[in-house]
Amino acid sequence: MSVPCEFQRLAGELGKEKPAFLLAEINDLLTSASASEIDSLRAPAIDDAYLANYVAAMVEQAAHRQGRRPPQWTANVAPLTQPVFAVPWMSLRAHLLLESPIPFRRRNIFIDATIGDRV
Repeated sequence: MSVPCEFQRLAGELGKEKPAFLLAEINDLLTSASASEIDSLRAPAIDDAYLANYVAAMVEQAAHRQGRRPPQWTANVAPLTQPVFAVPWMSLRAHLLLESPIPFRRRNIFIDATIGDRV
């Protein structure tokens, strides 16, 4: 299955299963995608604003790694109005504010910059 087709399939499952596993699969897919595959991604139909922003940020990050502009549809995903932190602990918020990748920060999502890293 092509990267754009698999991307759509995984994004379509986000509302049905535990999102963490699907987001990890989308991240793996985008990490191995070529620049032309990222360019050809179409906007997924995701109703949940948080998940839509998370996926858009992952696509923007993948495009940045390839030295490309993200697909235009990512600009149409309105950022979250309230910040969302990956963990509830106040002691880590400063770390997350500083270390979150820029596409996530612009969307008001604060995660650890090592997202997607594998041991």
